[in-house]
Amino acid sequence: MGIELWQQEGSLSIFGLISVQSRLCLDYLSPKGMGSLVVDLSDRFAVSTWSLHRALGATYPYKPGDRAYPARQSTYGKGTIELIDVPQQCAGYSIFRLEICSFHLPSLLPSYLRDFRKATEEAGVKLQTLLVEDGDLSNPQTAQRDAEWMAGWIDVAAALGAGNMRVIAGKAQPTNPALTLAETHLRRLAELTAAAGVRLVVENWFDLLPGPVEVNRILDALHGTVGLNGDFGNWERAGKYEDLAKIMGRAELCHAKGRYSAAGLDKEDYVRCIKLSNSAGYQGPFTLIYDSAYHQDEWSGILDERDCIASVFEEKST
Repeated sequence: MGIELWQQEGSLSIFGLISVQSRLCLDYLSPKGMGSLVVDLSDRFAVSTWSLHRALGATYPYKPGDRAYPARQSTYGKGTIELIDVPQQCAGYSIFRLEICSFHLPSLLPSYLRDFRKATEEAGVKLQTLLVEDGDLSNPQTAQRDAEWMAGWIDVAAALGAGNMRVIAGKAQPTNPALTLAETHLRRLAELTAAAGVRLVVENWFDLLPGPVEVNRILDALHGTVGLNGDFGNWERAGKYEDLAKIMGRAELCHAKGRYSAAGLDKEDYVRCIKLSNSAGYQGPFTLIYDSAYHQDEWSGILDERDCIASVFEEKST
C-alpha cells in the first residue's frame, strides 16, 4: 500500500525529483484482495503561475480601459525563468496541468501564443485555465467596459488552448442590483466563451461573493453556463470550513492555497479543506497555490502542498 509513481518512461522518481513522463498514482489492494486497484493522481494536480511569481519576477499589468501595451515590470524582482519555461518545469515535477495569470503573459501576439501552446504540448501539460486578473462586472460605471475587455481575452484563451477562463465576477458589495448586473454580463460572456470552446468560471473572491449564499445565487441564475473555481484562501474567517463545504460540491476547479506561518504549512487547515472538498463531492484538480516566503524556492512550497494532498488520498485508500 501507499503512494507510488507509475513509470511510463524515464527513471522512477519520488515527490520533487525530476521524471518528465512519470505519473503519480495510488496503488492499493481491493477490499476482497482481488488484485490491485490503481487511482491515478496525475490529473489531480495543477500549478498556477502565481505560485512562481518570484521565479518569474516580471508582470505585465493589462487593464480595462488602457489600450497601451503594458511594459514589463519587475514587480517581484528580476526573476530566474521566463513564462515559456514553465510547462517543461511542471512536467519535470510530474504536474501536468497549468494555470496562467493574465499579467504573466509577456505578449499577446499570435506568434507568441502559438509558441507557448507548442511548449505546453511538447511538455504534455494541459493549459487548464487562463486567469483574467482585472475587471469588475458589478460596478454600473464600468461593467460594460470591463465585460468587453474580458471578452477580448477569449481569443487569447482559445489560442493558448486553455480549457477554462476565470474572470472576476465583481468587487461591489453584494446587493441585489450588483449581483444582477454581474449575472447579466456573465451570461453574455459565457455564450462567447462557449462558442470559442472555452469554459467560463468564476471564483469565491472579492466583495461580491463573500459567502455561499452569493456564490450559489450566481451559479443558480446562470443555469450551469458558468462554472466555479473554489478557493481555500479567499474566505479566511470564522465559519470558513462550513462555508466552503456549501460550495465545493459545485466546484469544477479548486485553488488549493496553503496557509503558511513561521512553522511552515498549516497542515491541519490544509488537510481539513481537502477532506471537506472530497466529502462535498469535488472530483476536479487541485491547483497548488503557494504564496509564502517560508520556502525560498517556490517549487519546494508547491511540492510541499502536493505531498500533503497526496497523503490525504493515501489515508483514504487504507
